[in-house]
Amino acid sequence: MTQTGLAGERFSKEYVSQIERGKTRPTAETVAWLAQRLGVDAAFLANGVSADERGRVDASLARAEALLEARRNPEAVEAFSDLHSAVLATGLRELEVRLLAGEATARLREGEVRQAIELLNRARQLTEGPEFSDVERADVLFRLGMARFRLSSVQTAINLFDEALKLAEAAPLPSDHLRSNILAWRSRCYQRRRDLEAAREDVERALELAEGLNDRRTTADIFFTASAIADREGKWVLARSYAERAKAIYEELEDRRTLGRLMNNLGGINFLLGHPDEAESILKDAFRIALEVGNDEGAAHAVNSLAQVHLRTGDVERAEEQARHALQLLDGRVDYLDEIGNAQLVLGRSLLEQDRLDEAETAFGAAEEAFDQLSSGSHRAAAWVAQGDLATKRGDHAFAARLYRTAAEALQDVRF
Repeated sequence: MTQTGLAGERFSKEYVSQIERGKTRPTAETVAWLAQRLGVDAAFLANGVSADERGRVDASLARAEALLEARRNPEAVEAFSDLHSAVLATGLRELEVRLLAGEATARLREGEVRQAIELLNRARQLTEGPEFSDVERADVLFRLGMARFRLSSVQTAINLFDEALKLAEAAPLPSDHLRSNILAWRSRCYQRRRDLEAAREDVERALELAEGLNDRRTTADIFFTASAIADREGKWVLARSYAERAKAIYEELEDRRTLGRLMNNLGGINFLLGHPDEAESILKDAFRIALEVGNDEGAAHAVNSLAQVHLRTGDVERAEEQARHALQLLDGRVDYLDEIGNAQLVLGRSLLEQDRLDEAETAFGAAEEAFDQLSSGSHRAAAWVAQGDLATKRGDHAFAARLYRTAAEALQDVRF
C-alpha cells in the first residue's frame, strides 16, 4: 500500500510520511483509523503490542498483585521480577508503574528496603507524566513514605505522607482507602516523634475512613496502630481493647503473620496490666506463630518481649539468653533499629543485674548507637538512663547525674 493509498481522502501523503519518520504523533482516533485501513490491531500499531498480548501481561500482573494482597510476599517478589521484560516490551507506562509499585511493596515487607526505594523512585518519575492521575502519584509517594519510615528517616516520611495526602484529598476521584492508609502510617511517624496527640488524631481519622469502606484488613491494621498509641499513653485497658478487636479480624482473615506481631504487643500490654503469666503464654504463642510463618523479625520481637518479662520478674539469666537470641535473629536488619536497640537494653540490664559491668557497658553503647539512627529522643533517653544506672553501680554518681539530666532534657516537650 502506498502512502497515498493509505492516506485516502482523509489525510495527505505528507502527513503519513511524517508519521512514518516519527516527525509527528497521531491521535488515538487517527491510530484507530489507520489500524482499520491496515487491517491490524490498534494497540499493536500504537505500541507494538497486540491487545491479546497486553491482556496476558495484565493478567500476570493481576496474579502478582493478588499474591501481594494475600501477604505471600516471597512469591509476589518472584512473580513481579519475572514480569520485567514482558512489561517493558509493552512500552506501557501504566503497566510499568504497577509492576514497580507492587514489587517494591513486596520487597519492603521482606526487609529489602533500599531495593524498594530504588523501584519506587523509578515509579515516581514515571507518574510525573500527564497520563497519570493525582491518586496514582499519591499512591507511589505513600509507598515511598513507608520505605523511608522503615529506614528511620521519619521527617522525610512525614513530608512524603503530607504530599501524598494533599494529592489524594484534592483528587476528583474518591480515594478513601489510600487516604486511610496514609493517615495510619503518618500516625506511626508522630508516635515515633512522641507527638501522641497528632498520632491519635490521624489514627482516628484513618479508622473512620476504613470503617466507612467496610475494609476489614485496613480496619484491623488501624486498630493495631491505635493500640500501640494507647499503650504509649499509658491507657493499657484501651490498648488491650483495640488489640483484641484487631486480633479477631486477623483471625477471621487467617493472617497469621500479622496476628503473631499483634500478639507480641498484646502480651506486653497484659504484663503491664499485672498479668505476667498470661503475658508469657501469649508471647510464647506469638513466637511459635512467627516461626511457623517464617517471620524472623516477628520471632525476634516476641523473644525480646519474653526477655523483658523475665528481666522484670528477676530471671536475669533467661533474659540474657533470650535477648541474645533476638539480636541474632535481627542481625543486619537496618529496618528494625528500634527493636535491636531495645534488645541491647534488655541484654545490658540483665548483665548489669549479674554484675558483669563491662559487658553491660558494651550493650548499652550498642543500644545508644542504634537509637541515634532513629532520631528519637525517648529511645536515646532510655539508653542514657541505663548508662546512668551503670554509672551508679560503679559509684560514679556525678557521671550518673549528668546522664539522668541529659535523659530528662531529651524528654522535655518545651525547651528554652
